[in-house]
Amino acid sequence: MSLPSLQVSQSPEEKFREFLASRPRPQRFTGQQRDLVQHIFARHHHFTTEQLIRDLQSANLNISRATVYRTLSKLVDAGLLRKLEMGADTYYDHDYGYPQHEHLVCEHCKRLIEFQDPAIEEAIRAVSEANQFQFSGHTLIVRGVCVDCNRARATKRMLDLI
Repeated sequence: MSLPSLQVSQSPEEKFREFLASRPRPQRFTGQQRDLVQHIFARHHHFTTEQLIRDLQSANLNISRATVYRTLSKLVDAGLLRKLEMGADTYYDHDYGYPQHEHLVCEHCKRLIEFQDPAIEEAIRAVSEANQFQFSGHTLIVRGVCVDCNRARATKRMLDLI
């Protein structure tokens, strides 16, 4: 399931430019950063740094590996991207312009499935309130096996019995 984007007051590029300018030591917004932000936010999908670098090369965008790594870190700090740690892999997901959502990750094929559930949001709020905890956000990743991989495993087991 792909989640619909939300209406936002600023483009990701404008928000990132504002973030860089508001730092204790303001940083300039480079052409490579602009191209990178535009590329990342032109589509909504989860990606690793290496996947992004390959995608940039395929798109003939000349952005250095160092700039990609530094900019991804800044995009997370700016609240534009969210880091999803899944074992040895780190994925990035849009955090700006998309509703709060959770993830199911298949341990076999690595497929990520996005979902929303108001009951999860309410439970987090209730637990936080009960513990006088001021929460600022959360990331929920549920690990398991997707329907396609389950089906393939079941078929293999049936064939093993013959």
